[in-house]
Amino acid sequence: MDLSPRTFRITRADLVRYAGASGDFNPIHWSDRFATKVGLPGVIAHGMFTMALVGRAVTDWAGSPDAVVEYGVRFTRPVVVPDDDEGTEIEVSATVRGEPEDGLTRLDLTATCQGEKVLAQARAVIRTPA
Repeated sequence: MDLSPRTFRITRADLVRYAGASGDFNPIHWSDRFATKVGLPGVIAHGMFTMALVGRAVTDWAGSPDAVVEYGVRFTRPVVVPDDDEGTEIEVSATVRGEPEDGLTRLDLTATCQGEKVLAQARAVIRTPA
């Protein structure tokens, strides 16, 4: 199984699209003025958007979305998205935890942004690819 790290770019435009799809228009996801007023370093990505990007990496590694049996994370650090054309990047990596058994592989996941972990207890169970 190829567990090569995956990198995902996030821009403010992505946050607008995600807000429209999810219905989450909280101003911490689009207004620097509001985000800093409530103590954040700037506009942050939606936690569930971050989780979805990590989930995309898991489905890539599993070979199919229906091969993901279990997936969960805890949010530990916000993903700050600057107001420029570059945005920011999340890098996702995985290691196999233990030996595959019962046709299942357990993955420990790491997601970082600017060298800082943004998730904790990030794990997935996938059907072991043939």
